[in-house]
Amino acid sequence: MEAKLFEIRDSATFIPILAVRLTPAGEEEAYLLARAGYGFDADYQGPSTLGPYVILCRIVGGQLEARHTPNEWGPSTRTLSEAHHYIANNWDDLASGVVIDVEFILGETSEPKVSERLE
Repeated sequence: MEAKLFEIRDSATFIPILAVRLTPAGEEEAYLLARAGYGFDADYQGPSTLGPYVILCRIVGGQLEARHTPNEWGPSTRTLSEAHHYIANNWDDLASGVVIDVEFILGETSEPKVSERLE
């Protein structure tokens, strides 16, 4: 398994996120993930066509809120749903700590936001 932190931004929005990609390191982990319903076969041939599996965990105010698919965030949570899709589809190209700018991803702005830590 791999974990990364991201700064998710949208219009007037800042959300720190812990993202975990479920990639088993061997047969034991593949078995446990398969038993939990994540579609890895027992011989660890890799994820099914349903993958990649990325769990996002919102880490704001000491409370944790996690989802394992982008659509679970609900219809009124465009920011987290779009960011989840983007992170899952671009995992290998994203460094931990980068800004995930939903407005830029959707083409609503011409330049991505910079981190709030730099503003």
